[in-house]
Amino acid sequence: MSRKNLKSLFHINLAEYKNEYNRRFNDEDTIHLPVYIGENQAFICQTPEIYKMIVNIERMDKALEFIELPSAAKEQYMRKCLIDEIILTNNIEGVHSTRKEIGDILHDLSKKSKKNRFVGLVAKYEKLAQREKLDFNCCGDIRKLYDDIFYEEIKATDPENLPDGKIFRKSAVEVLSASQKVIHKGLYPESKVIDAFEKSLEILNDKSIDYLIRTAVFHYLFGYIHPFYDGNGRTSRFISSYLLSQNLNSLIAFRLSYTIKENIKKYYEAFDICNNSLNKGELTPFVEMFIGIVESSMKQLLESLEEKRRELNVYEVFVKVFLKNEKDLARLYYVLIQATLFTNIGISRDELISHMECSGNTLTKMLNQIPEKLLIVNQNKNRKFYLLNLDEINRLLEESV
Repeated sequence: MSRKNLKSLFHINLAEYKNEYNRRFNDEDTIHLPVYIGENQAFICQTPEIYKMIVNIERMDKALEFIELPSAAKEQYMRKCLIDEIILTNNIEGVHSTRKEIGDILHDLSKKSKKNRFVGLVAKYEKLAQREKLDFNCCGDIRKLYDDIFYEEIKATDPENLPDGKIFRKSAVEVLSASQKVIHKGLYPESKVIDAFEKSLEILNDKSIDYLIRTAVFHYLFGYIHPFYDGNGRTSRFISSYLLSQNLNSLIAFRLSYTIKENIKKYYEAFDICNNSLNKGELTPFVEMFIGIVESSMKQLLESLEEKRRELNVYEVFVKVFLKNEKDLARLYYVLIQATLFTNIGISRDELISHMECSGNTLTKMLNQIPEKLLIVNQNKNRKFYLLNLDEINRLLEESV
């Protein structure tokens, strides 16, 4: 973090602590928020570090616009990131899920019961990928989102954790550490939860505040208020993913949990600092941490896509030379290479038919023309997924030089 947090200053020099709090709280650039953390009004100092990160995020977002990818690559990479995001947002909460499990749900959402694990969560992330618009204007909007994601699943597996209040929960709730130590208590009773959430939504919709700062603050307040018995973390990360996707490259929506998981210690430390009464309601440490995570996520995304685009360019030239007299087969190779570079499992037969705009019989004939040592086929239940063996392709590339 750019400066010592107030909690740390308290233990170093009490007089300096009091002076620094007054200086920060009364600075003309400080954002005063209509919510309280304990007995203290929440506020954010608009530090140079915050705005340096915001500018850098915007710069990288512009750079992402210039990375042009073929449709198959975009689809495959989006799906890979979506599945990874769901696995990791579950993992952060200690909930185990697998790529196969999430992939199977994603493949045929229409036939899955919402009572089954993760169906509501997968369905919502899929709609996020489709750019579905969501409203976050009132507490009812938050409850509706929660119900869409978790209600049927919790009803079937753990009905005691269903929301039982007017909108949220009516009983007290505690957040426990791995050793079962109480590290936070959510607001109580429900009237306080509702009042704090209404004010949090007011902040979220205040366009005089930069959207990245608003998103960070709302993410923190969701955890601080803790409106539900279960699913708070996954709901708040989904909302943050949605908000980021509305202002930045849509792929950033499927990178948030990945980067949080990489920085999980800093993530929880920032919550702990801001929750502590000695920090006097200053949310700057959390805002700096959260925007830093977004910056890191954007950097990783940009570097990953730039590298994959360079690799794809090399393979594209190779395919054109290697299959210069077989246009359709060259196109198939190119689609398969995209799937190999941009996903984990490969591209399905149905997707290949769609991209190749051919019949199933024609596709089978073309696949049969690919040497066995080059084609990799992954079987998942009744579905096949196809990849190319890039090690063999690289060997051919070396021989052609």
